[in-house]
Amino acid sequence: MIKIKRAYRDPEPDDGRRFLVDRVWPRGVKRADLQLEAWLRDAAPSTELRKWFGHDPQKWEAFQHRYFAELNAHPQAWRLLKAAAAEGDITLVYSAKDEQHNQARALKIYLEQQPDE
Repeated sequence: MIKIKRAYRDPEPDDGRRFLVDRVWPRGVKRADLQLEAWLRDAAPSTELRKWFGHDPQKWEAFQHRYFAELNAHPQAWRLLKAAAAEGDITLVYSAKDEQHNQARALKIYLEQQPDE
C-alpha cells in the first residue's frame, strides 16, 4: 500500500518505509525526526513545474499531466518506490500545506497506474 503524509506529522509504525518526495527539505524539520528510508529529490516535480503549479487547485489536472510526463521521461526516479511498494507499505512524505493537491498525491496516483514488474 502506498500512503502519503505531511512531513510535519509524526511517523507511525504503520507508515512502513518512508520516502521524502520533495525537491527541497521541509522547513524547520530535523532529518532524524522524519525517519526516512531515503530522500528522493528526483521523484519530485522539477523546480519549474513546482513553481508554475503553486498548489493552485485550478491547475491540478494540468499539473498531473505535466508531472506524469516528467516521471515517464525519468523512470529511474520512481522505480525504487514501485519496488518498495511491492515489498510492503510505503509512505510518501511531503511538506505542502494542501493535502489534496500536492506532488505526493500525484506521485501515488502515478505509481498505482504503473504495471508491476
